Amino acid sequence: MKIRWTPEAENDRLNIMTYIAGDDPLAALRMDELFGESVRALINFPEMGRDGIVPGTHELFPHKAYRIVYQIDGEAIWVLAVVHTSRLWPNE
Repeated sequence: MKIRWTPEAENDRLNIMTYIAGDDPLAALRMDELFGESVRALINFPEMGRDGIVPGTHELFPHKAYRIVYQIDGEAIWVLAVVHTSRLWPNE
């Protein structure tokens, strides 16, 4: 399995990092490491996330405040979004 981040998911990750870094740069780095470690675990266990709200997706919760939305497509895992749990998902 290969991990692929969509541009939208990369942007979500960067925005989260920037926001957290405004208060605590080390916490931002730790959160980014947590996102990366969680997504890398999908290589060996692609279906470890629960079924997603959007049909055909899965959701992984690496932290109580964040969900990572992904889709399995053949030999690739596409990370579609990183969303704070207080935000409406999916956007309507």
